[in-house]
Formats: sequence, C-alpha cells, structure tokens
Amino acid sequence: MAAPTFHELTVRAVEPLTDDSAAVTFDVPDDLRELFAFAPGESLTLRRVVDGVEHRRSYSICAPAGAAPRIGVREVPGGMFSSWLIREVAPGETIEVAAPAGGFRADPASPGRHLCIAAGSGITPMLSIAASVLANPESSVTMLYGNRETTSVMFAEELSDLKDLHGPRFDLVHVLSREPRDVELFSGRLDADRLRRLLTLKVPLPAVDHVWLCGPLGLVEDARALLAELGVPAEKVHFELFFVDAPPPQLRHADRVVEGVTSDVTVVLDGRATTTPMPRATTLLDSAQAVRSDLPFACKGGVCGTCRAKVVEGEVEMVRNYALEPDEVEQQFVLTCQSYPVSDTVTVDFDA
Repeated sequence: MAAPTFHELTVRAVEPLTDDSAAVTFDVPDDLRELFAFAPGESLTLRRVVDGVEHRRSYSICAPAGAAPRIGVREVPGGMFSSWLIREVAPGETIEVAAPAGGFRADPASPGRHLCIAAGSGITPMLSIAASVLANPESSVTMLYGNRETTSVMFAEELSDLKDLHGPRFDLVHVLSREPRDVELFSGRLDADRLRRLLTLKVPLPAVDHVWLCGPLGLVEDARALLAELGVPAEKVHFELFFVDAPPPQLRHADRVVEGVTSDVTVVLDGRATTTPMPRATTLLDSAQAVRSDLPFACKGGVCGTCRAKVVEGEVEMVRNYALEPDEVEQQFVLTCQSYPVSDTVTVDFDA
C-alpha cells in the first residue's frame, strides 16, 4: 500500500450536531475534485503536526456520493484531534487531508435492500451509505440506530429528512438505552438479545442484499455472530470499527521479546527497501517510522487497515486485527501497527 499524499483543503463549515460532536465540511479545488470523489462508506485521513510530532486520524465521510466531503466527529475526552476539530477549527482554515480510502464501500448504482446497524458515532458512514443508495429508486434501507438518549443522536435531523423524503423505502428505528420509549423493544441497549428481536420482527433477512455494521466492537461482534446464526451469508455482511476499547492481547512470544533484542527488518515501500535493526518489543510500524517517515498509517489501533503490508521473509506476531480478511492473513498480510518482529530477519512489503 503506497503512502498517502496529503493535500491542504479549506474548511467550509463546522456544524455542531450534539454537545460533543460536529460535522466538518471541506471545499475541494477543481484540480483535486476527481481525486476526492468518494464512494459512500469511505473515510478521510487527516494529518496535523503538534510539537514536531506528526499525528493522523481517520474519519468516515457522512455526505452522500457526489457532495462535498464532510466528516462526522465525536469528541474523545482529551482527544488531540477530535477536540481540536470540534472546539477550535473554524471555516476558512486549512487542514491536510488524504484522498478518500477504505474497503467499507457501497455501490449506489446497484439496486438492493440494505440493512444498517449502527451505534453512536458509527452512524457517520451509515448516513452516507443510506443517502446514497436511496437515490436509487429501486433500493431500500432499514436502519437500526442505538444511542444513550435523544440528545446524543448524531445527524438526527438529517435522518428525519431522509425518512420524510423516501417514506417506506427508509425504515428508521431509534433504540435508546437511557431514555424510555413508547415501545419497549426500542428502549435499552442494542445488545444481542434486542438485535435478535428487532431482526426477527422488523427485517426480512432472506431478502436483504447487504448488511452494514458500524459501532463499538461489542455491537459489531454480536451482530456478526447473530447474522451468521440467522443464516445471512458472510459475504453480505460488511463492517467497520472506529475504535477498540480492549487492550491488545499479549504477545505469544513474550519470552523472546526482551529489552535489547533486535531483528533486522527490511521495509519495502514505493520500490525502495530500507533495512534497520528494530527492537522486538516495538511494533514494526513504530520502529520503521524512525527511518521511513513515508509509511502509510492512520489509526494505529488495528482497525483501519491503512498500514497493511505482506511478510515476505521471516516471522512476526500480529496481536490485533479488525481490518484484514481471513484470506489476507493466510497470504501473510499483517497490520504493521499491531505486529512485532520475532525472527532474526524480517521483510515486509507495503507494495504487495
């Protein structure tokens, strides 16, 4: 995977959504318009330098296909990026942004029945997907959206507008965990039991062409297991995670990861190979960035897949993976932000 190229985009608007979230819209100059054309579900990676250190974050696009790129941001307490975007950035300022990317993509041109299951800020890519596919008169969407209470619902008005515009083709169900609803089924956490009842009563699963999942790890894992149990083929289920609360598992080779022990790691990117000794207690990505500042990365949490590379020599240990498909892992692809060198020599190819 080639390192992303960043472009300075001007902020057109910063719109408050809730007390702790906002939508940020960018203007794209004519010469970059084709580059920044996006598919619904894709994300933008933003870059900023603070005290000489480069930081990146990936945010899903919430706009329908063909519109100006717009991201939804929910504030993380103490977040270097989210607080800055919501509280400090103003229209007219410029931010470094890479072209849209990601494998979580819907095709609006293909008619179909879509099921969207989201919680919290997981609604961001779902709004883009729903608005885009509903532009096709032969498509329909059922959306199950979980939140704590009414005041924490991101894009509430826009979802309501979509419902008004598309009527029966858009079935929207809000589930609130801390606010009573008239219907008991819609009151409480969007957990496995509630999902089972909702899917049984509200969704004709055999007729669904695509299922889209986005939210916390627990919700996504519960939904995937339940859908498999209910007979939905895995190829119909697409998911994306914004973050993972749990700490990564311990290295299985912990006895070999001791201070001072290194591996000779070769990194291949854009046809250029760089070899350097790297500590076995540090991830491939973190170590390699000291000698290759052009390496691709975004979340560093094993979620986005931006740092994907193929192990072509040696052995590494990947402790977390929420981005690679099983067949990619079988082909020796790893997430370098979650992988540690184990053998004396290792070669990873970002161009593979």
